[in-house]
Amino acid sequence: MANPRVAVHKFSSCDGCQLALLNAGEALLQIASLVDIVHFAEAGPVDPDAPVDVAFVEGSISTPEEAERIRAVRARSTYLVSIGACATAGGIQALRNLHDTQAWVGAVYASPQYISTLDTVSPIAANVKVDLELWGCPVNGRQVIGALRALLFGVVPPQEEDKVCLECKRQQTVCVMVARGLPCMGPVTRTGCGALCPAFGRDCYACYGPAENPNTAAQANRLAGLGLAPREVAARFRFINNAAPAFYEAGERALKP
Repeated sequence: MANPRVAVHKFSSCDGCQLALLNAGEALLQIASLVDIVHFAEAGPVDPDAPVDVAFVEGSISTPEEAERIRAVRARSTYLVSIGACATAGGIQALRNLHDTQAWVGAVYASPQYISTLDTVSPIAANVKVDLELWGCPVNGRQVIGALRALLFGVVPPQEEDKVCLECKRQQTVCVMVARGLPCMGPVTRTGCGALCPAFGRDCYACYGPAENPNTAAQANRLAGLGLAPREVAARFRFINNAAPAFYEAGERALKP
C-alpha cells in the first residue's frame, strides 16, 4: 500500500513557517518515514502539480498568479491546511489593505507597470475551502506534525482556542500586564506558542491571532488605560493578524473619535 502523499506550498510569506517545520528535526524524520513528501521546495522535493492527500499552505494571496495557483492546489488536495498568520489572517503584508496599494507600488518601483499585484491581500480561506487552520507567526513544528498525524487517520484535529492567559496560569508565569504594566495581548490571543513571551517577561504581541470569544473592547480599554494612544492600540490589534475580523474591527474602533 502506497504511503500518503504530502505537499508544502509557499505563497506570499517569509518562509518562517516552513522553517519551523524543518526545525522539528527528529519528529519530522519520523513523519517522513510514514508519508511521501512529494513537494516541499524548502526541503528539496519539487513537484507542485502533484495530487496529494494533505497540502500545507504557507502565505497569503497577493497576486493574480497566486489566486489562480491556490485554486489548483485545492483541486489536487484531499485536505488543505493553512499554516501561519499569513495564510490564516493575511500576515504583515495585509497591512497594505489599509492603504492605497497602487500608490505604494508607484512610490516604491521605478516601473510600476511591470508589477502584477492585487489591490488587497487575503488569507487562504477567503479564496478556497480550507479544512484546517494552524495559526501562529510562525507556527511550531509540533502543531504541524500533530495535525498531519491526525489527518492521516482521517481525523480533523480540534483547534487550539484557549487564551494565552490560561497558558500563563498553567505555567505559573507572573502576569506581565498586572505586575509590570506591559500592554500584553494575552487576554484576547489564542495559545499555541506556550506563552513564550510572558515566560521571558515580555508582553504578548498576538502572534497566534484571536482566541475564542475575544473581548476586544475591554482589551482596547485596558491598553488605553496603560497609556497607549489610539493609534498604538489599533497597531496592537493590526500588527500580525490584521485581516482576522475580530482584530481588524477592534483596530477600526480604536481609531474612531
